[in-house]
Amino acid sequence: MTDLSIAAPAADAPVPTPAPTAAPAVDEADLSARLGALSLEQKVRLLTGADFWALHPEPAAGLRRLVVSDGPAGVRGETWDERDTSANVPSPTALAATWDVDRVERIGRLLAFEARRKGVDVLLAPTVNLHRTPYGGRHFENLSEDPYLTARIGVAYVQGVQAGGVGATVKHFVANDSETDRMSLNALVDERTLHELYLAPFEAIVREAGVWAVMAAYNQVNGTTMTENPLLRDVLHDAWGFDGVTMSDWFATRSTVAAGNGGLDLAMPGPAGPWGQALVDAVLAGDVDLARIDDHVLRILRLAARVGALEGIAAVAQAPTYSDAQIAAELRSAAAAGFVLVRNQGVLPIPADVTRVAVLGPNAEVGRTLGGGSATVYPPYAVSPLDGIRAALAALPGGAEVTSAPGVRAHARTSPARDVFTARPDGSAGVEIRFVDAAGVVLATQPRTGGTFNWLAGFGTEVSGQVATIQIAATVRAVEAGTYEIGGSGLGRYRLTVDGEQVFDVQLALPPGADIVEGMMTPPQSVHPVTLAAGESVDVVLTHDVGSGGLQEAGVDLGTMLQFNIEPPHASDDDAIAHAVELARAADVAVVVVGTNEEVESEGYDRDSLALPGRQDELVRRVAAANPSTVVVVNAGAPVLMPWADEVGAVLLVWFPGQELGNALADVLLGAVEPGGRLPTTWPVSEDRLPSTTPIDGRVVYGEGLLVGYRDPNRDALYAFGHGLGYTTWEYTALEVPVAPMLENLRAGVAEVRVRNTGTRRGREVVQVYLSRPGSDLERPVRWLAGFAAVEADPGEVVTVQVSLPVRGFEHWDVDTHGWDIEHGAFQLEAGSSSADLPLACELVWTEGL
Repeated sequence: MTDLSIAAPAADAPVPTPAPTAAPAVDEADLSARLGALSLEQKVRLLTGADFWALHPEPAAGLRRLVVSDGPAGVRGETWDERDTSANVPSPTALAATWDVDRVERIGRLLAFEARRKGVDVLLAPTVNLHRTPYGGRHFENLSEDPYLTARIGVAYVQGVQAGGVGATVKHFVANDSETDRMSLNALVDERTLHELYLAPFEAIVREAGVWAVMAAYNQVNGTTMTENPLLRDVLHDAWGFDGVTMSDWFATRSTVAAGNGGLDLAMPGPAGPWGQALVDAVLAGDVDLARIDDHVLRILRLAARVGALEGIAAVAQAPTYSDAQIAAELRSAAAAGFVLVRNQGVLPIPADVTRVAVLGPNAEVGRTLGGGSATVYPPYAVSPLDGIRAALAALPGGAEVTSAPGVRAHARTSPARDVFTARPDGSAGVEIRFVDAAGVVLATQPRTGGTFNWLAGFGTEVSGQVATIQIAATVRAVEAGTYEIGGSGLGRYRLTVDGEQVFDVQLALPPGADIVEGMMTPPQSVHPVTLAAGESVDVVLTHDVGSGGLQEAGVDLGTMLQFNIEPPHASDDDAIAHAVELARAADVAVVVVGTNEEVESEGYDRDSLALPGRQDELVRRVAAANPSTVVVVNAGAPVLMPWADEVGAVLLVWFPGQELGNALADVLLGAVEPGGRLPTTWPVSEDRLPSTTPIDGRVVYGEGLLVGYRDPNRDALYAFGHGLGYTTWEYTALEVPVAPMLENLRAGVAEVRVRNTGTRRGREVVQVYLSRPGSDLERPVRWLAGFAAVEADPGEVVTVQVSLPVRGFEHWDVDTHGWDIEHGAFQLEAGSSSADLPLACELVWTEGL
């Protein structure tokens, strides 16, 4: 073990931290002049949204309408349905699994293009709350359990978006790490844990990426709701120098005076809310300082200048342009780069001379490309695992036969209708939407596809205020004989007729205490069984009474959201598993695609189990028993239990990888590309010792402190943080740390790690370095990630990899001085391929004085 003495700052000298990255300059004098032209009423009007997605225009300041939109798996835009499609990029866990900051920055640039294409100025992404527990329902929308990896991926994401002249919004500030009672829960986090873990990614994104907006979360932290929390001003503004806009999460602004005097600049959505005239009155009464109002407005004008929303000022940068083919190629490559091969007993890659492949499992025919909630977008297409594998095998010399079966039913709800089952009156695939007035007159119709429909901003000017009912009309065609479940989902009154006969008339409502997102993603439903012969059809009309009950939050009507549902006939699980086993036994290779669905992983609710839904575990075990060359593809955004892991030939984690899922999967399975991912979160063996998401008496106590994920020495891992296999092998041969860079610049050092490709093909390795502090006087994790870098090499090639070591990795938060400090003495530096495979080590000794 090498002993390297590194001089630390004197005890009375502050440890330097990176200065904030300057955002592109705007003319502050011009902004002040525009501010000065506004009355108090005009200023306050700008502090609440004009509608669900936009800020008010203000001609007196030269401000046009400024539009924001949800991310991070795509850019939604103001229309949330299949008529305005969005490129569906890999979800955040998949992006973080690439451990590739350059790739993520490219994805950010693509998102900037998508934003401008859809008329969006500010993207409400990235989400950088931590994977405190895999029970978190929004786990897929966050990046990692580790603050350093989260920061590096988040910085790259923001830099890419803002390089295209589109604002990024880092969210949700802070400790919004679970969904249960998220509007009100009080997260109790000790000071050191808060700064070292949960604030750390936000700090890096503010200081290094110069993010233009921050979103304040719904929850409380240590007793104060985040839209009023002192952390906004004391930390975000004063300590970090943030000069952008702090907006509320939607409907999270709770007060007039406390929020108005604090660090919140923009209350969303609007036009209703606790500000407006009440805030004007509070200023006139002296309860809110006018200087605070001016600061809020100046920040909004600064953001507007950066994105080009002020008259006479161009956006600080222009977004690049992409063709459809370029988007497809980027998303296909990015998806494969995030796939994590956690087990391979020589089964992958599938050999080119394969003759028959069975593609099985509930996620094979319709894979899941993204998670539920505000991250949902409508892609122009989605390549299923079955279609991707079938197309790739067909292109091989001689081709290969592909058989397929779902094996089990993994969802409990009746699914939104697919066009394969429906036709409009003109015979084209899809459904017809009819807007009907109180007299029964059809005001307008829309040809639509799919089965999920949202009208957040009304039904259109031509029928505005006149619609009494919405009808979804379709001819339902039987693709195969059997019983079809047909019905609707939503809130309020719904009626269904089949060939003119009414089969139900129901009032649907959410259970007490349900989150608003449940009304969007998993609304209550009513269905009716219809038995049809193959080729037989029936005419179906689903009618919803507008105003009979809908989705509301804080007294605001959120519009109309409903589903038309059709579930085709399905065999019993016993018969379906038996059929899948027959296909697997007759195949050279069995690919079983299992995973979660919107009932399990979504914004708005947490998971109550990590088990795969339904009888998927049994399906895997029985297929593996029938065919030793079984590859299990896990299509989930967060960890699931895998009790069969040691019984199968290979396990590939594909997350929610975006619209190119099937093509990217085929590339990896057949060896055209290497699976590039490494785990951004610990994959647990069981549900023992996992932190809870359920508040007790309204509080969630972060009692594990610094020991999150792999940092906990008592956490059993099936697969460790950072783990991932490729199609070659690596040997770690040397670790050195030149001292000079650390002495000359107390911001970063460098570890040099030498590795050799010991396999038979070119590959990519993610070299990881971890720090620990044996014998520390402080409570410490067992180890923590200090740096990483990727390398590619040919067979037999030896490469030296330089891994940056930011000084923050050596620092801890001192609760006495309320600042960063370094404990002098010996730190151990380890290098390897995961948090559990670290063959190289050296000792670094910090000493006092320079």
